[in-house]
This record gives sequence, C-alpha cells and structure tokens, in this order.
Amino acid sequence: MEVTMREETLSIAELQKELPKLPEQFEKDLQMVTVTRSGKPVMTILPAHTYKALKKTIEKLQTKVDGLLETLEILQDEETMAALRRGIEDIEAGRTIPWADVKKELGLK
Repeated sequence: MEVTMREETLSIAELQKELPKLPEQFEKDLQMVTVTRSGKPVMTILPAHTYKALKKTIEKLQTKVDGLLETLEILQDEETMAALRRGIEDIEAGRTIPWADVKKELGLK
C-alpha cells in the first residue's frame, strides 16, 4: 500500500501570501511545504505533529546507532573478545559458580 503525501513547493514570495492559510491546510491534508529562493529549496515547513514524530524517530535511530557503535567497539577489542570466548567455554564446560555463592562471597544479600 503506497501512502501519498500532499506536498507543495512555494517561492518565498508565494509563501508570504499563503502563510496564513497553511495551518488550515496542515489540518486537512497538506504534509509539508518546501520553500524555494531563486528556484532552489531553502527550507521545509512541517506540521508540528509531523516534526515531533520525525524527531522521535531520529532519537530512536540514534540510540540504536549508538548501541551498534558500542558493539563494534567491543568486537574490535581483542582482549575483551578473548575473555568472552573463555567465559563461553567455561559455561559450556560447566566451570561456573552458582550466583548464590558469589553473592555470599561478596557479602551481598
């Protein structure tokens, strides 16, 4: 299913005339307005709800990118990866200490 968004392109001169009408158009079906100067896009006007949704999406994506970068950093650290492999081998071989014993040894409840 393809979603079509109604978009307008206005020059700065046209925008001056159309600006008072934009809030009503945004409430109906207009999704964005690209403003041009000398035929080149210089800015885009969005309804507030669209801007907030885009900002929220960008923040979520940034969190995921940060997590991926951290994972890549860990994967590139040879010492950390060697320790991880040793830990996995220890678990598979049954060389583990029960959590209750570790807590007791550390004085935790």
